Amino acid sequence: MKQKIDSLRGRMIYSRILGTVEPPFGNLRYHKHLDRFTLRGREKVDGQWRLYALVHNIEKLAHCGAVG
Repeated sequence: MKQKIDSLRGRMIYSRILGTVEPPFGNLRYHKHLDRFTLRGREKVDGQWRLYALVHNIEKLAHCGAVG
């Protein structure tokens, strides 16, 4: 795996992953304090996750000037 990641193609793929996936999770964890879910049960956790994702996306739109 180390050889795959260290190759030119591997670095390109890995950089795309970091650029698209990690920031939302970091934002939710650091700024929204989502270290763990407060509800129990798959449906409730799914609803809570969707709510956090919705808030994250609305904030992204508000910061780029698309809302308001």
